[in-house]
Amino acid sequence: MKRKVSSLATTLLMLTCMSLSHATIIRYSANLDGPGESPPNASSATGYALITIDDVFDTMRVQATFAGLLGTTTAAHIHCCTSSPSTGTAGVATTVPSFVGFPIGVTSGSYDETLDLLSLSSYNAAFVTANGGAAASAAGALLTGLSSNEAYFNIHTLVFPGGEIRGFLTKVSQGVPEPATLALLGLGIAGIVCQRRKRLTASDSQKRAATNLGLCDGGRHESTC
Repeated sequence: MKRKVSSLATTLLMLTCMSLSHATIIRYSANLDGPGESPPNASSATGYALITIDDVFDTMRVQATFAGLLGTTTAAHIHCCTSSPSTGTAGVATTVPSFVGFPIGVTSGSYDETLDLLSLSSYNAAFVTANGGAAASAAGALLTGLSSNEAYFNIHTLVFPGGEIRGFLTKVSQGVPEPATLALLGLGIAGIVCQRRKRLTASDSQKRAATNLGLCDGGRHESTC
């Protein structure tokens, strides 16, 4: 029985891992500041951007926070792809003039929006034209740029039209499985254990009943006793 439970638990783990292997969540982050611009500037503003790619739903979640800008915001987007990793400049890859819904006319704020990687509306038309002419090919180019550290997040302001704070997006180290995944796995294993306990309890009851009836005397009815 123990071997059977162990086998079932192992199978469950394998199936869970197989499911997870088909869903890749990749995150890229960047610290945004003035010295990171090209050319660098003396702005004391700071910011942070987190990009989350889901290759099952083909989405890109864009999260950003910023504060202390010297000028009010005019635009924000991802640029791609520079000729060398973590340096240089490139054209705008995502929606122009700015991410839809990004706070404009402020010096601090936050943003959280999910883009469809397979929708032309998520990209700068010029970026699509330069990369195959389709949303899928544009997505491929952007993902390649992100994985190669050739894409950066840029926030533009009235004081710095070319960009007040920016940062190159780098891959975030993969962490532990999502809590929901762990919970489902735990429930599955718990179900196997409970099922085993019920069977053991039923077996014990049969033995007690057999003993009370005197069926276990003399080694008789070994299948029950």
